[in-house]
Amino acid sequence: MTEKSLHLAVALDGLGWHPSAWRLSHADATAPLTARYWNTLAGEAEHAALDLLTIEDTLDLQSSRPDGPDDRVDEVRGRLDAVQIAARLAPLTRHIGLIPTTSTTHTEPFHVSTAIATLDHISAGRAGWRPRVSARRAEAGHLGRRDIPALDLARLDEPAAVQVVGDLFAEAGDAVEVVRRLWDSWQDDAVIRDVPTGRFVDRERLHYVDFTGRWFSVRGPSIVPRSPQGQPVVAALAHSSVPYAFAARHADIVFVTPTDPGHAAAIVAEVRAAEETVGRADAPLRVIADLVVLLDETSTLARHRRTRLDELHGNEFTSDATIVTGTPGELADLLAEWRRAGVDGFRLRPAVLPDDLTAVTRALVPALRDRGLFRAGYPGGTLRDLLGLPRPASRYAAASTT
Repeated sequence: MTEKSLHLAVALDGLGWHPSAWRLSHADATAPLTARYWNTLAGEAEHAALDLLTIEDTLDLQSSRPDGPDDRVDEVRGRLDAVQIAARLAPLTRHIGLIPTTSTTHTEPFHVSTAIATLDHISAGRAGWRPRVSARRAEAGHLGRRDIPALDLARLDEPAAVQVVGDLFAEAGDAVEVVRRLWDSWQDDAVIRDVPTGRFVDRERLHYVDFTGRWFSVRGPSIVPRSPQGQPVVAALAHSSVPYAFAARHADIVFVTPTDPGHAAAIVAEVRAAEETVGRADAPLRVIADLVVLLDETSTLARHRRTRLDELHGNEFTSDATIVTGTPGELADLLAEWRRAGVDGFRLRPAVLPDDLTAVTRALVPALRDRGLFRAGYPGGTLRDLLGLPRPASRYAAASTT
């Protein structure tokens, strides 16, 4: 890959990733409940030619606790549905990829497949999906169909926890497999619209998926014709070996959380080893490093802003991803260094929205272009085209010709 092939994404969540973001944001605290807010963020990201945006979602309220609601009333609680936000953005954008998040633990894969395929149609081939496992008991409690044992994050290496996590990711793997089969269940040319014979579809080009597993039994076919990308882009967030293996089997993009260039290189090596272990035959995963970013005109101003946010929060903010506090130029230099470690690009999590997003789009992106690290605009095509991913043929079309 050339240096210019760096991919750049933004992760959108409420008013930003810092718990006190709403206290300093230039947006109104209720803005994330409006369509205008999301339209503005997406338009800002697209104007800078970012590859894609992701939209966070869970099935319970945000919380400072690892499992269940907390008692804090000084942080943002409540959010809109990620898939519906993406559907709203689709006709108002032209180029940027749209990747909402849904739970694989509590959401039927048939419903997910139709929603994301619909999003791909109305966006003309810019849809993706980030499946996530729901390990919180509070999320399970909202559905009432199953119980998930409480997980102690400090004891995840104990056999019982290993079993729970393994089952959640195995179920997620089956969910993605079902979704992908449903996306393939209509061949590209299934809709024939033959007026003389009165045949709208060729029934021989619609296929039962007939999936039976431990968690799902799905017959198919889908109710949505095959979408522009054939297979919308699947993205996974991974921090360790089990989700690396999940991504290697089922995803097109993996978001990872390295702490420095050496760690980034080690993660890339582990991801490639996981691909080899599972016998991945598709295009290699696009490895995208996640960073929380808090940017300002000077390093001192950025540090002061972070200190103020932490004071409002009452604690030092920590994250699964490395937190970068500084200027857009300093961040550009850091991305260049980490890019040499082998990652394909970066997903930036703005600490405060829209403030840190505009710092990315209006200062970081020009700095990256000055360094020859980012393209000047969109080349056209689908999200798969933008990421350099091939458009897969329907597995059932291939089977019907053999």
